[in-house]
Amino acid sequence: MSRESTLKRVLDCGIVAVVRSESGEQLTEVVRALADGGVTAAEITFTVPGATEVIRAVREAMGDRIVLGAGTVLDPETARAALLAGAEFLVSPTVNTEVITLCRRYDKAIMPGAFTPTEVLSAWEAGADIVKIFPADVGGPSYLKALRGPLPQVRVMPTGGVDLNTAESFLKAGACCLGVGSSLVEPAAIRSGDFSRIRSLAEQYVAIVRRFRGD
Repeated sequence: MSRESTLKRVLDCGIVAVVRSESGEQLTEVVRALADGGVTAAEITFTVPGATEVIRAVREAMGDRIVLGAGTVLDPETARAALLAGAEFLVSPTVNTEVITLCRRYDKAIMPGAFTPTEVLSAWEAGADIVKIFPADVGGPSYLKALRGPLPQVRVMPTGGVDLNTAESFLKAGACCLGVGSSLVEPAAIRSGDFSRIRSLAEQYVAIVRRFRGD
């Protein structure tokens, strides 16, 4: 899938699920539940044990039902491993220009993390497709809105502090999409295998995005 195709699917969905767990077991079913609920973009973080194998397994099981990415990518070596395993986009908590360059080389989408205006613009000018504002809970929607004032050309995705209560406020502040972690992919639901809970939460987040966009 091309970078532009991946980006369109992410933006159309409006939600990027951050899949993080102490174990890689059951994560294929977690991603399946997300897709069943309408969240068709998800990143498997490299904090998950055996993340590369998990990405490969999810890709084989889910195919094109979901646009699959890798998160917590800190260096080009990890980035390359993720892409070879089947990741279509990469997400990082920081700005690493080598990772951005690698993604551009292989026509894959990249979403580096930044917080200050200087970091955000540096990431954008280096070739970011979307800049992940992290940790977004520090400044909240008002900080995101303030960033968008002088930098309206930058697509931003708040991550950290996005939940059912704040999602719409972040969208109103100018977010192009939302990175949602444990308030969507609940650790307790993963541990208990309560995939219906994850599907239900996915449906609620998708409903917020559609209502905001007037769909």
